[in-house]
Amino acid sequence: MATRVLIAEDEPNIVESLDFVLQREGFDVTSVLDGDAALRRLRSAPPDLLILDLMLPRMSGFEVLKAVKADPVLKSIPVLILTAKGQAQDRRLAQEIGVDAFMTKPFSNREVVEQVHRLTAR
Repeated sequence: MATRVLIAEDEPNIVESLDFVLQREGFDVTSVLDGDAALRRLRSAPPDLLILDLMLPRMSGFEVLKAVKADPVLKSIPVLILTAKGQAQDRRLAQEIGVDAFMTKPFSNREVVEQVHRLTAR
């Protein structure tokens, strides 16, 4: 069964790009456009990995990350943050909450694919 990846990202071009490269690598990819939808999807159909933007409508990526890491059912899902907010304090806060990997935009598709493989290799 293909590894399931959920992308929570509000920028359509990024979603399309990630969707394409990850599906080409054999991942089963789903995407949502806001934090609220991300949490609903995580709870209804937990993926094997969450790719999360920090700046999302309705609920920030930080709020989603906190909710995931506080939920006994979801906390083992690896989270890769992809964000334009690459400041040290954002990275530090994400690490304190429990993020598994942190990448800043712009990113290379190859680096994202490598991180996804690394985080889902169990």
